[in-house]
Amino acid sequence: MPGRAPLTRTIRTACAIGLLVALAGCADTVAVDPPEPAADVATLCSDLLDDAPGAVAGQDAVRVAPEGAGRAWGSPAIVMRCGVERPADLGAASRCDMVDGIGWFTQEDDDYYVFTTIGRTAYVEVSVPRRYDPPADALTDLAATIDEHDPVEKPCV
Repeated sequence: MPGRAPLTRTIRTACAIGLLVALAGCADTVAVDPPEPAADVATLCSDLLDDAPGAVAGQDAVRVAPEGAGRAWGSPAIVMRCGVERPADLGAASRCDMVDGIGWFTQEDDDYYVFTTIGRTAYVEVSVPRRYDPPADALTDLAATIDEHDPVEKPCV
């Protein structure tokens, strides 16, 4: 499409997750690309993922593979990964969307919204298929868990 920036790696990852979910058909397991955070962030992320809610945006939790790579809810899956790399397009002038006290960097394409936390110890990424509208419902359901486990280093507002 003319004038449209190419998809970032984060958006491509979200699309890959969607494809894997589609290929899984009726399976109760979602394939998730596991991030590889530093040891201190890995501990934080493990605690955050263990405390994730059982339902997000009205969708029940589903299993992920490999175990511990993230959390997922519904079909198509809303996927949360913790300890991802800083989004390549995130800069000092990037917009910060606040949802229940959590700052988010937002990327989107025709199929997904990809939200990544801003100003916290770990980057937490939440991929929300466009089917779930408004996508902020997922962020609202995850806000308390993220706030409890991933401390603010620099607020984005």
